[in-house]
Amino acid sequence: MVTTKVYVPPIKTQGIKTKLVPLIKENVCLSEKTVWIEPFMGSGVVGFNVAPATAVFADTNPYIIDFYNQIKKGTITSYIVRQFLEEEGSILSVKDEAYYYEVRERFNEFHNPLDFIFLNRSCFNGMIRFNKDFRFNVPYGHKPQRFSKAYITKITNQVAHIEELLKYNNWSFLCQSFEQTIRLADENSFIYCDPPYIGRHVDYYDSWDEQLEIVLCKELLASKAMFMLSTWDHNDFRKNEYIEKVWYFCHKITQEHFYHVGAKETNRKPMIEALLTNYVTTGNKNQLIAKNNQISIFDLIG
Repeated sequence: MVTTKVYVPPIKTQGIKTKLVPLIKENVCLSEKTVWIEPFMGSGVVGFNVAPATAVFADTNPYIIDFYNQIKKGTITSYIVRQFLEEEGSILSVKDEAYYYEVRERFNEFHNPLDFIFLNRSCFNGMIRFNKDFRFNVPYGHKPQRFSKAYITKITNQVAHIEELLKYNNWSFLCQSFEQTIRLADENSFIYCDPPYIGRHVDYYDSWDEQLEIVLCKELLASKAMFMLSTWDHNDFRKNEYIEKVWYFCHKITQEHFYHVGAKETNRKPMIEALLTNYVTTGNKNQLIAKNNQISIFDLIG
């Protein structure tokens, strides 16, 4: 397996794929002319590490997209981020919880992308969660000394890495639905999908269900592109029934992954992650394992 350095992005999300990046990179199919399309950008950790020459990163969260577009435009730089977090972190160290909620209210009013990264790095467990009115509602992480010099340098370096990638690659960041994004693809594209894990993520503001899982499959089949989908295969208690129900035609690659819930070692739960692809690698060639027109869309409805 590839063991190259994995770059962590500046925006944290739940379920970030940092530990799975080597496995994903080992199994993606790219050429110099391939357009990378990522309909569920999230943290962006996969695409940022694959670092394709041409890419479309999309998400329905406008604040993630705005943050990276501001870096692309140069209105947010690593220097600006450092200054902002030093100033805001200094206030947080004095005012503690009251200041966190002051910034949260300010963000929900004005949507400053710098406030967004401040909240993302000082809220509980690095979560990104919104209520039905699309207001950020994650509680405080109760770490008034969160923005130490070393921590700010770490975040600054993460932003600087994105700045460097944007100098040499043609990347677009779009706020739109996964359907709109997948429809940009053709046979020269590679689509990587990391949707909310069906049957597991129940607190998304845009919650995921069986109907959306089927729509995603239909859109991918219609795209005529090679694709890879991240999902969960099974844990100690149950398995993902939708792999056989919806994604039955895919090739499956698995890897054990541990999730931490709480501080105790007993809460370290293993789960088998799955990468589902519509191709297999044979030698130096990649071959579609099912022609898109050979799979009836109606097979997915019953």
